Amino acid sequence: MVLISQLHPFTPNVRPTLLVVLAHPDDESFGMGGTLAFYAWCGAAVHLVCATGGELGNAPPDLLQGYGSLAELRQDELRCAAAQLELTSVEMLGYRDSGMPGTPDNQHPQALAAAPLDEVAARVTHTIRRLRPQVVVTFDPIGGYRHPDHIVMNRATVKAFYAAGSPDAYPDDLPPYRPQKLYFVTFRRTFLRLMVLLMPLFGKDPRRFGRNQDVDIAAIARENFPIHAWIDSLPVIERKVAAIACHRTQTEGPSLTQGFWGWMSRRMSARETFMRAYPPAPAGLYERDLFAGVTIPVQP
Repeated sequence: MVLISQLHPFTPNVRPTLLVVLAHPDDESFGMGGTLAFYAWCGAAVHLVCATGGELGNAPPDLLQGYGSLAELRQDELRCAAAQLELTSVEMLGYRDSGMPGTPDNQHPQALAAAPLDEVAARVTHTIRRLRPQVVVTFDPIGGYRHPDHIVMNRATVKAFYAAGSPDAYPDDLPPYRPQKLYFVTFRRTFLRLMVLLMPLFGKDPRRFGRNQDVDIAAIARENFPIHAWIDSLPVIERKVAAIACHRTQTEGPSLTQGFWGWMSRRMSARETFMRAYPPAPAGLYERDLFAGVTIPVQP
């Protein structure tokens, strides 16, 4: 065994494994694409679990040409993004997108939000035992912006993280395995709180934000999750930009690609931040490597 405690690239016989457990195609690119690309670039095995096909939403008719459904298109976008980020594998759980809080889609029989939590947790547990990651990452407890599917995946992943090491929890055909670290992707609320103050001055309601006006950023800004780690992905930021561009149904305009504002956006989006859920974070912790202090088995 060797102890990894600093930024690297990794050597061929010491290959850490990162497992990211998310909800929709595009979650991997917008929220933490730089981090995933960075660790893949360093030589780590980076695996993604995506719970739904992203069935809900809208797409221009020209984008849907050649596809039988929006879900087919979005999963094709995910394959494109995974190639740009150089992910080792992508596992689809096959649930249906649940939509935003309080919509009828929450109750659809195949919706992730309607699935028994233990069912979802058992499937994530099996994946953890199969892939044996040292580090697991998922959403923060409110799923970033209170999306029901994000919240389900936070809860299921936390249950699975602790269950995977117990032979009595969700028993299957694999031996128990306990990852060493669990992180939640999250973000500082400073800029969001400024937006809440300024939006009414321009006739905008911060409680009705986004393309469908169904995101309450005022409520989100009141949350305050600590930041324990940040990853500087600037060396691979173009991979994140390329992955975001794959998700044509979710992007509007050239914000990360053109001109001075594109340059600024790339630099600002290169720093991605995380809360450490396990081991408990001591006061003042500020890591620059999710694998800091992790023991990696040496491969023969």
